[in-house]
Amino acid sequence: MEIKKVGVLGCGLMGSGIAQTAAMAGFETTVREVSEDLIQKGFAAIEKSLAKFAEKGTITAEQQKETRARLHGTTSFDDLAECDIIIEAIIENLEEKQNTYRHLDAICKEETIFASNTSSLSITQMMAATSPARQRRFIGLHFFNPVPIMKLVEVVRTILTDADVYEDAIAFAKKLGKVPVRASDKTGFIVNRLLVPYLLDSIRALEEGVGSIVDIDNAMKLGCGYPMGPLTLGDFVGLDTTYYIAEIMFNEFREKRFAPPPLLKRMVMAGLYGRKSGRGFYDYTNDPKNPTPMNLV
Repeated sequence: MEIKKVGVLGCGLMGSGIAQTAAMAGFETTVREVSEDLIQKGFAAIEKSLAKFAEKGTITAEQQKETRARLHGTTSFDDLAECDIIIEAIIENLEEKQNTYRHLDAICKEETIFASNTSSLSITQMMAATSPARQRRFIGLHFFNPVPIMKLVEVVRTILTDADVYEDAIAFAKKLGKVPVRASDKTGFIVNRLLVPYLLDSIRALEEGVGSIVDIDNAMKLGCGYPMGPLTLGDFVGLDTTYYIAEIMFNEFREKRFAPPPLLKRMVMAGLYGRKSGRGFYDYTNDPKNPTPMNLV
C-alpha cells in the first residue's frame, strides 16, 4: 500500500516533530490534539524549527511554505479517518493509548496502519485493544528527539504484524529520510535495551563513589568518544523518563541491570528531573552549568 496521508496523535515535543518530518517529506499530515491551544503551541514550535532550517539553508523559503501548507490541525478523531497511517505520540499511559486506538479502530478505513511512538510500552498490549483485522496492521515507529534531526527510527513488529505491512512501514520510514532498524516487540526495543542499563550503571557508579559527576561524564566522553557523558545524557532524556522506562523494563525482565538505583528514585521524588526542571545531576539555572550538590553518604 502506498502511504500518502499521515495522521499524528499528539502535538507535543515528539508529535510535532513527527508531523514536521512527515510534512517536510511531502506527506499531507493531520495532527490531532485535545485542544486548539495545544495545536497552536505545537505548530508554533514547528514554525520555529522550519525557520531554523531555512536560515541554515537546509530548506528553501518555498519549501518552508509548502511544508507548512501540508500541515493541518484538528481536535476531532474523525479527521483522521482517511489517513493511510496514524502515528500515536500521546502520554505514556497504556489505558489512554488503548482507549484511543479502540476509538480510531471504529472509524478508520480498514487499510489504515496504526503505529505507536512509545519508547517502553508493549505494542502488543496496545494492539490488543483493536479488532483482529487491525492487529495485523499494527506496528511501533519509535522516533528519537529531536525528530526532524535524528536519523534513527526503530520499526517494531509484533507476532501478528503482517509482513507486507511491516515492509510498507520500513519504506515509509525511508521516505521520511530516516534510517530504519528492524526490532521485535520486546520491552525497550534495541536502543533502550542497551542504553538504559548504561545510564543506570553510571548512577550506581556515582552512588558507590567510583567517581564524581564530572569525572564519570568526562571518562566516558574522552575514553569512549561519546558526545556527552551518561549523567548529562540522563539529564537530557529526563531522569523521570529514565526512571519510568527502567521500572517497566525491570517489571518485564526481573533483571538487576534494569532496576532503578535508589539515587535515581530519590532524585525523581525530589523533582530533580534534569534539563526540563532546571536541575538534575547538573544545575541548569546558571550558566555555565555546575554539578548539583548532593549528599550521597
